[in-house]
Amino acid sequence: MKNKEFKPKFFTLLKVGIKKDQLKKDIVAGIIVGIVALPLAIAFAIASGVSPEKGLITAIIAGLVISTLSGSRVQIGGPTGAFIIIIYGIVQDHGVGGLTIATFMAGFIILGMGFARLGNYLKFIPYPLIVGFTSGIAVIIFTTQIKDFLGLSIEALPSEFIPKIGSISQNLSTINWASFAIAMFTTLITLNFYRITTKVPGSLVAIILCTLAVYLFEIPVETIESKFGEIPNKLSLPQIPNISFEIIQDLMKPAITIAILGSIESLLSAVVADGMIGGKHRSNMELVAQGAGNIFSGLFGGIPATGAIARTATNVKNGGRTPIAGIVHSIILLMIMLLFSPVAKLIPLSCLAGILVVVAWHMSEWKHFKGLFKSDKMDIIILLSTFFLTIFFDLILAIEVGMILSSFIFMNRMSKSTTISNLNNLSGNKNPNDKEILFEEELAYIPKNTMLYEINGPLFFGASQKFQEFLSDLNQTPKVLILRMRNVPFVDATGINRLKEFLSNLHSCGTKVIISGANQQIIDDFTKNNLLEILGENNIFNNINDAITRAEEILK
Repeated sequence: MKNKEFKPKFFTLLKVGIKKDQLKKDIVAGIIVGIVALPLAIAFAIASGVSPEKGLITAIIAGLVISTLSGSRVQIGGPTGAFIIIIYGIVQDHGVGGLTIATFMAGFIILGMGFARLGNYLKFIPYPLIVGFTSGIAVIIFTTQIKDFLGLSIEALPSEFIPKIGSISQNLSTINWASFAIAMFTTLITLNFYRITTKVPGSLVAIILCTLAVYLFEIPVETIESKFGEIPNKLSLPQIPNISFEIIQDLMKPAITIAILGSIESLLSAVVADGMIGGKHRSNMELVAQGAGNIFSGLFGGIPATGAIARTATNVKNGGRTPIAGIVHSIILLMIMLLFSPVAKLIPLSCLAGILVVVAWHMSEWKHFKGLFKSDKMDIIILLSTFFLTIFFDLILAIEVGMILSSFIFMNRMSKSTTISNLNNLSGNKNPNDKEILFEEELAYIPKNTMLYEINGPLFFGASQKFQEFLSDLNQTPKVLILRMRNVPFVDATGINRLKEFLSNLHSCGTKVIISGANQQIIDDFTKNNLLEILGENNIFNNINDAITRAEEILK
């Protein structure tokens, strides 16, 4: 499997061969996904504070690169709703040029994460954290669309949540009822058109009907043309951004934010796709593809891209099973950009706002959010902390705090699972059931002046305090101490250090320590850290009977 770890699924499938029937299904799926992606690409770009063609460029260029190099068979890449708040903030602080450079830098960061095989670890992000920041992003997307949804006359909407709500509240009297009607119509059509057919996306139907109505009846609402002017019908040549050390310093944090979120969302999308098709993606190759996609997006002046869960699911549901569907989706978007840009500029902004409100609704995962309140209270703390930090402060801060909280909670739970038992107190117990629990082998007795302790669970830094307490409670120094470690999976550096101090103290008091049942990895760690010099190689045994025999030899 190692030689395939960095091989794109597309290349693997080309080598095996793709059947004609599947090729036809992939082309049809690609056409449908391309149509679905059109309004989303434009809407995500506008909501992010950039011109609409930026979204199309990203879906075309990054989508093509990601599908070609992806570690998943069916991943569809492009701009997503999760990036809206990040991009909007970067544009406010550094301008569109700064966003392009941050996207370019993020691509190399993701690429490095892939080659460093971090894809194997990013999949272990706790579920409450994912739901927390996803739901938080959904709330922010919704609030950013209220202005266009209601057609409010606000020159510049603040990026921070509280000032944004304040600005909207102060300008509610400027509502444009025509814009509100179009947005409501779009929302209802997008949510319910599947009842008529699932072959055509409701969002596309709403855009066509609303654009025709606004154009034919000259309805006074803001459109893409009135706000952004013409949509270019050609791709510009790739251009390497002008980067200096000062620019890298200024944009490193936004670039890292893009890289982390893009990596997480792309791997989540790949996992969801695996469940739908019964496949298995190559996580590190997926990161390499996402990195390359963002680099090329930056070169062509696009915005950040990642795996899009909704478009990937649409691809699978319509029969897509190879990366050809994703490649076709990019070609369809390119054709639309080249041929229909003069029509796309007539789309009303309130219509796009209605589509994004539906996106926010689906992203909110309110059922999962509500369901997590039945979980452990510590999981609820992670959920709410991530949720509120995402809304009121910063997404990267929310992820950082969520991961730190999750790590501490995990360490606490793991340390509770580690126990150190004095088996001498139970060895003389007359209840035969206790002996069966304590010993797989039958021990007739424990020799006099010998103490037997059993450690259960990992001896890592989270459990080091418990080990320290055990040392303090050892109020007598026997001639022989047996440490049974058959149920210790690993010992980390802190555990090794505590154990070394423990052995040195006992050695100075004349106590011999015998290790029983330690696995080979632990013994190797003992060797590397010079513990065998203190213990003596003849005091390491695989089973308890040999350890007891050795104790008797020492006592004689």
